Amino acid sequence: MGGPLTVAPVGVAALEAVEVVRAYPSGEGVVHALDGVNLRVLPGELIAVRGRSGSGKTTLLNVMGGLDRPTSGNVTVEGRDMAGLTPGELVDLRRRTISFIFQGFGLLPILSAAENVEIPLRLTSTPAAVRQDRVQEMLDLVGLGARAGHRPGELSGGEQQRVAIARALANWPRILLADEPTGQLDSETGHLIMELIRRVVRAEHVTAIVATHDPAMLDVADRVVELRDGRLIEG
Repeated sequence: MGGPLTVAPVGVAALEAVEVVRAYPSGEGVVHALDGVNLRVLPGELIAVRGRSGSGKTTLLNVMGGLDRPTSGNVTVEGRDMAGLTPGELVDLRRRTISFIFQGFGLLPILSAAENVEIPLRLTSTPAAVRQDRVQEMLDLVGLGARAGHRPGELSGGEQQRVAIARALANWPRILLADEPTGQLDSETGHLIMELIRRVVRAEHVTAIVATHDPAMLDVADRVVELRDGRLIEG
């Protein structure tokens, strides 16, 4: 129900980074968080990006999601070069096309699970009746339909992350970027969350990139790439 299913044209990558560099000044030198990264993500793929802390995983997601600009190189979304987008167009891209999941959940504590999931729908002025149906659909999808009225403080860590996943998918995004989504969870709960991400990605026809050091994610991904000192290694 709700928004139409839209996919990238045949043969066009959902997301693509070409020779992307992200450099930061550090003392008298420069640190390359990303150093000539090339990554092509096809529509419907679930890719896991692994690497040690500080390897550049978060920077890669920020650049590919339009939260940060590369120092050099290009990032395209469904064939559109992000460098040519205005600030307003980037905001609209993040509201309608690309969505994020963070390890810190990012839920508003004074709002119920349903109200948290509803936030992105309100930001795009989705009609109230559609909002209500979509919120319930997403909470049911992540197994929390009966917990819609609970606030984050009344939910476990795994349940809070499931609410965050439902919120990320509420606005029918075509691309999902997840940064260490199991970082604050125990291994058993983390594995369940990884399986859930795979299931909802398939159910919602979403392309996903998940930055993780969790071995469970490597088992459910279509493809695994590794970042080492800002450089991308396949496999």
